[in-house]
Amino acid sequence: MVRILVVYNPHSSRFEDVKREVLPKLRMLKGYIIGKYEIKPTDINQNIASLASIIQDGDLVISAGGDATGVIATNAIMKSAKSATLAALPYGNFNDLSGTLHTKRIEDIISLGDTKKPSRTSRESICINKLYPLDIIVDGKHWRYATCYVTIGMTAEATKLYDTQTMRRKLKTSFGRNITSYTAIARWYFKHRRKRTFIPEFELNGIKQHPQTSDYFAVNGHYMARIMRGGRDYERPKVFRHETDRLAPSILRLAVLMIKSIFHRVPGDETTGDILEFTNPATFTLQAEGESEQFKNVQRVEIRKANTYLRVIQN
Repeated sequence: MVRILVVYNPHSSRFEDVKREVLPKLRMLKGYIIGKYEIKPTDINQNIASLASIIQDGDLVISAGGDATGVIATNAIMKSAKSATLAALPYGNFNDLSGTLHTKRIEDIISLGDTKKPSRTSRESICINKLYPLDIIVDGKHWRYATCYVTIGMTAEATKLYDTQTMRRKLKTSFGRNITSYTAIARWYFKHRRKRTFIPEFELNGIKQHPQTSDYFAVNGHYMARIMRGGRDYERPKVFRHETDRLAPSILRLAVLMIKSIFHRVPGDETTGDILEFTNPATFTLQAEGESEQFKNVQRVEIRKANTYLRVIQN
């Protein structure tokens, strides 16, 4: 019998939507074992470990939340080393993972028409695909897997504003969540863009970077922050796209990057792996799909494709 594990955050801004649109439909299914994992108010690593400990071979793990929930589900499956399948539903602010997989409703993931027979791919439009996530390694130690993108520097630091209670309250009550999100990012940028260097001096794959470089991007999925377009590198076992930029304090450079990213795709070059080596032990912020962490006294960051792939439901 197929097990479905639905992962959600009861404290998220859109949990009421999950309760109304996802959980009742799953409870109506017959021929499945339905399990729930509520994200705990601890840290992301503890949630990853807790979820990984209950995943079994053959499980369908549904991330019903934003990209932060997707990060936990992704990393838990990878950590478990089980043959489980990942699916994502868009109940967050940007929803880059579900956008990459083109899954918007529970019906895009599992057939609800036949509740007697467990056949999660019975609709012709639903298929199981391979997704090769990015593997982020900090000073020789694995940090996290990312399905869609990774950033280091200013844009990574900006994501911290979504962790504040004030912002969470606004997103929970706001009808225009996207406008609220982008307005908050814009205000943060104009407040902080001239304050300091966001990435200390470093070399990228042996090439010294401009001392005013503020951002590094590694893009693997269709979307980055929802409106910035990527590609289909997630389907490729070794290749992704990278870019470095001087976005602070240059408004013009930021505008050019946004225009290119919205109307074409995030600029950059293909790479089969990146090594960032800092001239001196460095302090910076690193984030994967909205989940960020500040590092101190780091000498080297490596970003490459994971050796194993994720099974994902893609519509």
